[in-house]
Amino acid sequence: MNGPHDLGGQMGFGLVAPEKDEPYFHAEWEKRALGITLSCGAFGAWTIDESRHARENIPPANYLAASYYEIWIRGIEILLERHGFATGQELASGRHLEQGHAPKRVLKSEMVDAVLARGGPCDRLVATVPKFAIGDRVRTKNLNPTGHTRLPRYARAKAGVVEAVQGGFVFPDDNAHGRGENPQWVYAVIFTAAEIWGEGADPTLTVSIDAWESYLERL
Repeated sequence: MNGPHDLGGQMGFGLVAPEKDEPYFHAEWEKRALGITLSCGAFGAWTIDESRHARENIPPANYLAASYYEIWIRGIEILLERHGFATGQELASGRHLEQGHAPKRVLKSEMVDAVLARGGPCDRLVATVPKFAIGDRVRTKNLNPTGHTRLPRYARAKAGVVEAVQGGFVFPDDNAHGRGENPQWVYAVIFTAAEIWGEGADPTLTVSIDAWESYLERL
C-alpha cells in the first residue's frame, strides 16, 4: 500500500545517516517492546505479512513521529485488538478487564533460543517453472494497492534486468490478508539509477530489488 512506511526515494527527509557504533537498544523499554512483539507473534494468530500491514496502517502523522520500536508496539496493539486478545479499553488503561481469546502457543523463556534460531522460513515449492530467466528485460507493474505489497513505490513502472532467480516464496500480498500463502517465484531485478531517479542520477549507481513474479511483465 502507499503509506508513510514506503519512504524509498522520497524527497525532503534528508540523508540517511547511520549512527556510529549504534547500540542494539537506545532505552530499556525497547528491549521490552522487542520481547512483547516476539511473544505475541508466537501466539500463532497472524503472519509476519499481516504484522507488517498492521504497522503500515498506523496514521501517517503518528507513524512519522514515532521511533522504530514505538511503531512495533502500535502495530502489536492493532493486532491484539483485531484478534480478540485485548480490547481498546484494556490497551488504553493497561489493565486486564475481560477474558480474551486464548493463544494457540505461549512462548516461554526456555523456548526463546530455539525459536529464534529456527526463525520463520518463508521459502516454498512452486508448482510452475519460472516465467523469467537471468538476463531477461522486465518492467515492474504500476501498482497502487490498498492492501499490503512488497513492491516499493519508487520501483513501480520501471524497466530493469533479471539478475537472479531467488526461488519460491510466500506471496505477501495475499498472506497479509488471510488469502493463503500462494507462493510465487521471486527474482532479483536490477535498475539503473537513471531509471529510478531520472535525469541527473549518479550513472555509477544501480538499485536491486526482490520482486515476486506477478509484479513483473516482460519487455
